[in-house]
Amino acid sequence: MQPRLNAFAAAPAPMKAWLDWSQEHLKSGLEPSLMELVKIRASQINGCGYCLHMHTAEARKKGETEERLYLLDAWRE
Repeated sequence: MQPRLNAFAAAPAPMKAWLDWSQEHLKSGLEPSLMELVKIRASQINGCGYCLHMHTAEARKKGETEERLYLLDAWRE
């Protein structure tokens, strides 16, 4: 198995911008669990299993329900 790409080493400027955005969204006033749902959906779209695992765990810690987590990939319905 090949090791995962270290995005911070490969593209430090875009990764810093992404981290800065992540910190700024905390000031938006939206529920933290809702913001995790946004991150989970982005991870579903880009197919990153590592990020899916990380953000679903965070969403649960922030009080997100199992039902909303399970139904997220069918959100249009």
